[in-house]
Amino acid sequence: MSDFNSLYSVLKQTADPKVADAIQTLVETGADHELNRINLIEFAARTGLGEEKVISGFLHASRLGIFDLTWNVLCPGCSGVLGAHDTLKQLQPEDYHCGLCAAGYQASIDDQVEVAFTVSPRVRRIAAHDPHTLPSWDYWRQIFWSSGIDINEDSFSRLVNEATLEAVELATGEKVVVSLQLPAQFVIVFEPVTHSALFIDVKGEPTKDKQNASLVFDGVHSPTDTIEMRPGPLRLALENQSKNRVLPSVWIAGDALHDLLGKRKPIVTAKRILANQTFRDVYKADNLNLDQRLKITSLTFLFTDLKGSTALYERVGDLAAFDLVRAHFRALLEIIASEAGAVVKTIGDAVMATFVRPEQAVAAGLRMREAMDALNDQRGTKDLLVKIGIHEGACLAVMLNDRQDYFGQTVNIAARVQGQVTERAINATGPVVKSPAVMELLDKAGLKPAEKSVELRGISDRVVIYEIP
Repeated sequence: MSDFNSLYSVLKQTADPKVADAIQTLVETGADHELNRINLIEFAARTGLGEEKVISGFLHASRLGIFDLTWNVLCPGCSGVLGAHDTLKQLQPEDYHCGLCAAGYQASIDDQVEVAFTVSPRVRRIAAHDPHTLPSWDYWRQIFWSSGIDINEDSFSRLVNEATLEAVELATGEKVVVSLQLPAQFVIVFEPVTHSALFIDVKGEPTKDKQNASLVFDGVHSPTDTIEMRPGPLRLALENQSKNRVLPSVWIAGDALHDLLGKRKPIVTAKRILANQTFRDVYKADNLNLDQRLKITSLTFLFTDLKGSTALYERVGDLAAFDLVRAHFRALLEIIASEAGAVVKTIGDAVMATFVRPEQAVAAGLRMREAMDALNDQRGTKDLLVKIGIHEGACLAVMLNDRQDYFGQTVNIAARVQGQVTERAINATGPVVKSPAVMELLDKAGLKPAEKSVELRGISDRVVIYEIP
């Protein structure tokens, strides 16, 4: 823990003090499994700390080396970890295959890439640092399944006692033949280390004759095979030709298994981390390769621009104008961060920011407008008028000019929508204004958006936008 004490001293200077204290308590007193793939949403709820402060604190702690940050590609069907990566640069462009669900997926960073934190072995060694020595069921809970599967003792006990026909452990080169009785139900043979699977469709009249099946674990993710058998005795031959210990289990694909796999809890996704200001600040260009193009199905963009800034410089002079513009930037950036957004870049007097959800962007826009009014009142001026445009949709996360950026028509439309703003209005598109959370927010504020159809430069069809007065 000597390393941790020195790192903790630095963490106290960069992270929220209460979050830093909670991290210290966790590292020093938490059980081993509590320090592996920590679910930050759950941690924030348990400690009563804000999610954004917790995420920021763990990012700082990870950068210092207290935690190892991993980007885990999840199967949407079973929440199994199909690939664990130290960086998004390692994310594969091709499909990830889940043997348990017999399906392939392209990793969506919206909800299929989990960002989890595990204590570094230099700070404290835990059992999960040596996964191939974990007891079989601990491997399932700590290594195969993500932090997003809600495993409670009741559902896990049902899996072990009701759904499991057999569970064995095979060292490298070991073979075993297990004898079991097949019920008249669908049966799955699955191995979580190599992700190998065999489906047995049990149907027809029961038999007393011996039936045979085999499965070889060689570390190659081959397609899941399905065979038909009758209810009755089965001799299942299992052979481990891989480099690691394997842990095959034979499960009944019934209520107990489906009950466990169906219970999920929120996780911190890659999309949320990429749209986090602390991540952009402390990780900078470390997150993507130049040739990577990560698809995001939904992200909200907010563009601002300072109205009449050129005339402002002429009217009040460079020094006074510079002070005004700097104060405007400071206010905007603070609001963006406090509403869980991130600044992608500033362009002249303009800001481009991202938010995970539309209501966060709209809340930021409303606060920005109020902040400019307050600055004008403080300085006895009406010079600070910010035009704001908001749009939500699909995009690509890319690397441009040595920083993480975004590309696509959604970005173009958001910028053009801002260009349509006059005076102090906020322009937003239908996907933003019609989201339930935004409608509730505007209703509480007593604001009724005015609909209008406009032509946007570079966009072939007319676009309906809403002016928030």
